[in-house]
Amino acid sequence: MYVLRPHVLRPDVLRALRALHPRRHFLAGLLIAALPLALTTPASAETAPSPARGTARMGMGVLTHDGQSGVPADTRAAHTEGVDVSSHQGNVDWPTLWGSGVRWAYAKATEGTYYTNPYHAQQYNGSYDVGMIRGAYHFATPDTAAGATQADYFVDHGGGWSQDGRTLPGVLDIEWNPYGDACYGKTQSAMVSWIRDFLNQYKARTGRNAVIYTATSWWTQCTGDHAAFAAANPLWIARYAPTAGTLPTGWSSYTMWQYTSSGPTVGDHDKFNGALDRVVALANG
Repeated sequence: MYVLRPHVLRPDVLRALRALHPRRHFLAGLLIAALPLALTTPASAETAPSPARGTARMGMGVLTHDGQSGVPADTRAAHTEGVDVSSHQGNVDWPTLWGSGVRWAYAKATEGTYYTNPYHAQQYNGSYDVGMIRGAYHFATPDTAAGATQADYFVDHGGGWSQDGRTLPGVLDIEWNPYGDACYGKTQSAMVSWIRDFLNQYKARTGRNAVIYTATSWWTQCTGDHAAFAAANPLWIARYAPTAGTLPTGWSSYTMWQYTSSGPTVGDHDKFNGALDRVVALANG
């Protein structure tokens, strides 16, 4: 498919063509008519449309920016299997996931200050009902509202925490912008400030330090590999490879690792860095 683009000939060129012999004038007219087609651009070269607001999900940009290079070896002795879900998965078959060994789950609750996951109740409560330890995450859009404002929206729409031994602290999903500039138009220092405001407000509202979900390459590009959050906030690293690879500066280990977007039953599968009692410990704070 081709897109026509307007082309205007200079006046002196038009006058010269009109002065030609009538037969040549006819041929020149054909040439003029054909010029726009010769200057067309394939539609595939046009910029692809952005996805609809609200459709972003955890790890949406990992394959595009970091790629995939295999899956982990069997590490069941050291890890506990988990999943993360959003409206992309719809109603989730939690009994099947439980039967396959999945023991914890995170469901997207909110995005920016304009979107709540319509499947959140089925996902958040359904995982809990089959025995899993569950939590909620917020997809950050730092270009649409302040960090503290988005933290409030998250807590008010499913991102809170309860000390019941089976509810994990909320997650700040901060990664590539699927709607525009990778760093949401922010400098590295401005991005660090935005993240700090979100984390501080989340703790003020819930008493818990939120988990940070990110990819090392994005974190390096958009925060300058900022290290200060590692002292308080657990790391959930995204990397679709046999190992989690190099972590952002400050974190000596990850708490969770999203290792694939093509797992069984639900595509996004994760490993908790420890046995089930460590997942319970994080839930308990």
